[in-house]
Amino acid sequence: MAVDANGPVLSLSHIGLRYGNGPEILKDINFSLQQGSMQFLTGPSGAGKTSLLKLIYLALRPSRGFVQLFGQDTSLSSRDELALLRRKIGVVFQGFGLLDHLSVFENVALPLRITGKPHESYKDDVEDLLNWVGLGKVLDVSPDTLSGGEKQRVAIARAVVAKPELLIADEPTGNVDPQMGRRLLRLFSELNRLGSTVLIASHDLDLIRKVPADVYTLNDGRLSFQAGSKSGGSR
Repeated sequence: MAVDANGPVLSLSHIGLRYGNGPEILKDINFSLQQGSMQFLTGPSGAGKTSLLKLIYLALRPSRGFVQLFGQDTSLSSRDELALLRRKIGVVFQGFGLLDHLSVFENVALPLRITGKPHESYKDDVEDLLNWVGLGKVLDVSPDTLSGGEKQRVAIARAVVAKPELLIADEPTGNVDPQMGRRLLRLFSELNRLGSTVLIASHDLDLIRKVPADVYTLNDGRLSFQAGSKSGGSR
């Protein structure tokens, strides 16, 4: 289903989430992302940020409430329809999620390869992107030989290489130095300028202040608007 140019890419309505019989860790979350917006999500450790991101990229289902992505109610979507929705989303996992049996180049190229694009059509783009994040000399190595910061940059390159409609990043600068963090933030901002909707979860308040984007705070399972000089989400 096509996205309404004036409608949200994502809409969460009255979302609650609990694991097993435990207490709710997300409580009555109402949140939307307008197409082409850039948002930050912050809050203390254990507040539920990663769980909220997992709901957004369909790795979890809510205990109650509704998740709508790209104009489609995910609770009514088939497995094949959910797979197609996921292809529109780029995700930077906190645990990297790299495949050690593939080279750095192959990891980054994976989102393009699974859509059936031929190697020659993306080879230069992947190499240019890896050069840009400072990994041009390790194209052919396995990710398990890299440092945590290098793995983070591979994960980010993989998430953005296909220019996803929605990019979700969980602490994307947590394993890199401040200079590289600023460089990666420019990459996210450029992707947003080209039309991608971007949601970044981060503890780094200095990083957040560098971008004129709305900021949302998750605390004790509840979401609230905090600050920001550019409107784009729901309040």
